[in-house]
Amino acid sequence: MGRAETKSRIYVCHTFYHVYVSILKEMKLERETPRDAYRRGDIALSGISTDFERLGERLERAGIFHAVFALDEKREECFPQLARYRRDYGNLLRNMVNRMIFTKKLARCEAPYMRNIDFKAYEDIYVFCDSDPIGYYLNERHIYYHAVEDGLDCLKNLDDAYVANHSHFRLKTWFSLHNLIFIMNGWGKYCLDMEVNDISKVPTPCPRLKEEPRKPLERDLTPEQKKRMIQAFIEDADRLTAQLRPSYAGEEFACFLTEPHPVDEEARKRVCLDVIAQYCKGYRVMIKPHPRDLIDYEALCPGAVVLKGRFPVEVLNFFEGLHIKRAVSILTTAMNNMDFVEEKLNLGASFWDKYEDPEKHAYNRKAGLQLADR
Repeated sequence: MGRAETKSRIYVCHTFYHVYVSILKEMKLERETPRDAYRRGDIALSGISTDFERLGERLERAGIFHAVFALDEKREECFPQLARYRRDYGNLLRNMVNRMIFTKKLARCEAPYMRNIDFKAYEDIYVFCDSDPIGYYLNERHIYYHAVEDGLDCLKNLDDAYVANHSHFRLKTWFSLHNLIFIMNGWGKYCLDMEVNDISKVPTPCPRLKEEPRKPLERDLTPEQKKRMIQAFIEDADRLTAQLRPSYAGEEFACFLTEPHPVDEEARKRVCLDVIAQYCKGYRVMIKPHPRDLIDYEALCPGAVVLKGRFPVEVLNFFEGLHIKRAVSILTTAMNNMDFVEEKLNLGASFWDKYEDPEKHAYNRKAGLQLADR
């Protein structure tokens, strides 16, 4: 393909937050590139873990990207023939051979579902959460890409690459760097770099880490770009603005940011009720459901203001005059980016200990990483 036909870049997203960061990155290029040289990038929305609903339509109307694609990645469970290669046979050599076979076969199984996007045509590919099949596919096809962290400083609580491979970690990363197996977050042969917000929050060093702070990207948005950001994520901004308005002079809000954990829905309901009782007393309660948390919080908490719509909470930074007295979360690192909040309480994973087996959420600690506890 000739240079003139080559596409500029594409962002591969698996969550609403990924789309948010992609927009920030694209708008930075829009600001900094001469108008006659700027070419809008494309974006791909993968449905493997998130139902993006009508987000694609809103992105097209907002005109932020040149093209919006749907990416139909499939979970490995869709290919039962691969299950034999995922068993633990208690033998390192046999397990590694099986893993090498799995790595190649999964990528080949995914190929028919990737054909609507010509990844080789792009100058730059940005992949959020390359542990999903797209990472295997790009490495199998020898296509270079940039990895981007899954959530803001998320490796502090779950360093996926190390946690999943901490036994014989150096050996496994060597195999991955030679494209014999695949390890995410900067360890794949065709991963150029791994972009994170803050390197100091990453417990395991990786030579390909690249620090790209998010806050300057938000701070430098123009008023017109902020407007398009809201248009992309919010179906009815006027209705949301009304929800965020105090019902009387001096009324203060306390906001609870939910998460899709614990997996058990009833446990998640108890977590919400207990957090509100312990930390939101005396305030008007606001609940911001996580985009993957589908509990009916209006039914659970009839007196609370439940923010409708599935969008990253950072978008609220662009609503003029918004003020929340207190925000409470368990692990949601997005809370640290809420500029309109006066007091922020991050309760930590140990808060979940009385609702589920602590071993289910102490990911980094079980692998010998202690950064999440500090």
